[in-house]
Amino acid sequence: MTNDRFEAMVEDAIDSIPDRFFDELENVVFAVEDEPSEEQLAGADEDNSVREGDELLGLYDGTPMTERDSYYGTGELPDVITIFRGPHERCFGDGPDAEAAIAEEVRRTVIHEVGHYFGNDDETLEAMGY
Repeated sequence: MTNDRFEAMVEDAIDSIPDRFFDELENVVFAVEDEPSEEQLAGADEDNSVREGDELLGLYDGTPMTERDSYYGTGELPDVITIFRGPHERCFGDGPDAEAAIAEEVRRTVIHEVGHYFGNDDETLEAMGY
């Protein structure tokens, strides 16, 4: 899969976020990387990431809305939601419907990480199907 095609999947997933949630996103950027760095792997836990086995599919790096105080926004770097191409391809890239499977998992990963931005834990997100 080309980088452009994967990035288009991520853009489609972002576009699928309901307006009522998308409009509440502040000081957050979305990034696409081929592979997670050692630092990203070390910083990933159940409160900020999506995994499939040992693979890191997505990572939220920031301050969830539920933990922000009245001083938030005075100089903080933006939160970052990163979606990783290589792990998605390795986990979901086999079979005749591989592209559709990857696109669906990218959508689930984006929604899951946005859920972490809003302060949801993995248990809540899994109960919601993400």
